Amino acid sequence: MHAVEVEPRHVVIVAFPGLQPLDAVAPFEVFAGATRAAALLGRPGGYRLTLASAEEGPVRSDSGLSLGTVPLPDPAARIDTLVLAGGDGVQSARGDEALVSWIRAVAPRCRRLATVCSGAFLAAEAGLLEGRRVTTHWARAEQLGTEFPSVEVDADPIYIRDGKVWTSAGVTAGIDLALALVQDDLGTEVAQIVARHLVMFLHRPGGQTQFASPVWVPRAERSAVRTVQSLVESTPGGDHRLPILASAAAMSVRHFARVFTAEVGETPGRFVERVRVEAARHELETTDDTLDVVAARCGFRTAETLRRVFQRRLNVAPDFYRRRFRVVADERTPA
Repeated sequence: MHAVEVEPRHVVIVAFPGLQPLDAVAPFEVFAGATRAAALLGRPGGYRLTLASAEEGPVRSDSGLSLGTVPLPDPAARIDTLVLAGGDGVQSARGDEALVSWIRAVAPRCRRLATVCSGAFLAAEAGLLEGRRVTTHWARAEQLGTEFPSVEVDADPIYIRDGKVWTSAGVTAGIDLALALVQDDLGTEVAQIVARHLVMFLHRPGGQTQFASPVWVPRAERSAVRTVQSLVESTPGGDHRLPILASAAAMSVRHFARVFTAEVGETPGRFVERVRVEAARHELETTDDTLDVVAARCGFRTAETLRRVFQRRLNVAPDFYRRRFRVVADERTPA
């Protein structure tokens, strides 16, 4: 019997001046690696990759790196997956009517559409996200929802699949998205091989929050409130009930709650919970302690409370988080 020949899936990644290079290069490498892995396993399929732009030639990225591209394919060409990159230049790209018109004409004929980071703006500009639930980089989510009110923007997940449309958060989330697409096409084994080659986990679940990003908490202007912030951050497991925090700031409870919320952007209770979650994340990543011990040390009292807060805040269970991000002892201790 002769092996069945399967035509490679054509993936077109759209570039433009000012794109974030990793938004294009990272998915490109994942798909290329998947093609090699599938061949090693003797499996049919794989991908034919095209990095294209409105004009042939090098495209200068927002970091100054130039990427070689070919012209956008003929709109009648057969394209399996269309990937739209993001970057600082996406605003200018949205004003390129030829580019937007090409996307608008091609996307409906593709099997699926994927956007990385602010590439969602290009898809929205072309009218491809109306009525869909999508995500993008957390720093651009509010703008996307404001400019395109018919689009349901969820800033939390790493990536979202809504029918044939896949959208992802910022930069490295494009790798998670591409691995998910590979897994959907070629199976878990191929995706695992690619992930191991890239020295990363298979991929973070799409519904997982963008918690890989650092958490920036505004520092209050008043020294008394900053003192409370430092107190909580230095002892996450301490007694941080509202009256005690107000006393530390030498304010009445009502006045302290009002001032803290105005200057920090969240209530004292939410701030304390945020700090405790961050502390628990660190414990789960760097220790072998049980969930009960971690919960007690970080101020959650019980493992069940820790689970509930973790699920609500990060959309992932603490034991699952530990399996994904735990640093083994050999990596924690210098040789």
